[in-house]
Amino acid sequence: MKKIAVIGVEEGVGREVLNLLAEENVPLGNVVALEPRSALGNIVSYGEDDELDVLSLDAFDFHDVEIAVFAVSAEVAKKYAPKAVAAGARVIDCSAAFVGDADIPMVVSGINEDRLPGMKKGIVSVPSAEVAQMLIPLQNIARDCGIRRIVVSTYSSVSSYGREAMDELFNQTRKIFMNETLADDQKVFHKQIAFNAVPQVGDFIGEETACEWAFNAEAKQILGGEVKVHANCAVIPAFIGSAQYLNVECAKEIDVDVARRLIKEVKDVVVFDKQVDGGYVTLHDVQGENGIYVSRLRQDNSVENGISLWCAADSLRAAGARNIVNIIRSLQKNKLN
Repeated sequence: MKKIAVIGVEEGVGREVLNLLAEENVPLGNVVALEPRSALGNIVSYGEDDELDVLSLDAFDFHDVEIAVFAVSAEVAKKYAPKAVAAGARVIDCSAAFVGDADIPMVVSGINEDRLPGMKKGIVSVPSAEVAQMLIPLQNIARDCGIRRIVVSTYSSVSSYGREAMDELFNQTRKIFMNETLADDQKVFHKQIAFNAVPQVGDFIGEETACEWAFNAEAKQILGGEVKVHANCAVIPAFIGSAQYLNVECAKEIDVDVARRLIKEVKDVVVFDKQVDGGYVTLHDVQGENGIYVSRLRQDNSVENGISLWCAADSLRAAGARNIVNIIRSLQKNKLN
């Protein structure tokens, strides 16, 4: 039987893809775990009781692979994804390696899966987890009311930067309580991250950061080039998840009750919106959860046809890995090429 290969399994989205595949009872023998230049003997957990050997990508033969998930850098994806396709695999790329290629669709499950047959090069791209987190709750609103403009302010945990960033937050927090200097423990972030908020996610591309650019570019690829997106992205001292404030301007009239109904109808989205103290969902509440949670739904009277909402999720899992696993299922079900 053809296998699912996951490249980039030691942290981030790749690890969460393995977790979800295990939870869906995909047999251990049907999954391959890969890392670039993985040392002999490396293993990774698969579910609660099993482990997978982590094989080296450099020498791997993809001929027994049905679908290959590349949760790695753009540089690695550009080098190895075409090799996987040449061996007969279909590729799901999580990097920005193929953004802008008209023959490589960018897909969010539930929004534009009809583009999967357009995989002319055998590759489908997925947006960053945070962009998917923004778009998934809005899919029915986009369908019924049209979306003209989105202003998004994001509050990202350090997990988006990987294990080293999580260690940096932990070590800085401990040192502050111990009244120790942080001079030797500021490697990932350009400013202290503990007890702080850093208004930079990714490198700068002109006036925007890479994360802010991605919100604009990727949302347009999925919803259409006419939508306008302005993003403000910051990292906060939390370990897991992403929270977002969204202001959405629609093409047609919409009120908050209609918006609430449309959002509730979206699979894997939970509306928890009570106008009382604590009647909303925070990052602490969503760790390890599969759903994307929406709170603080309001009419935005500063624009015509506007609403605003708060959105929180374990983004790597609920929006990133879940989107990927849903696309795997679509590819397998329809045997799309």
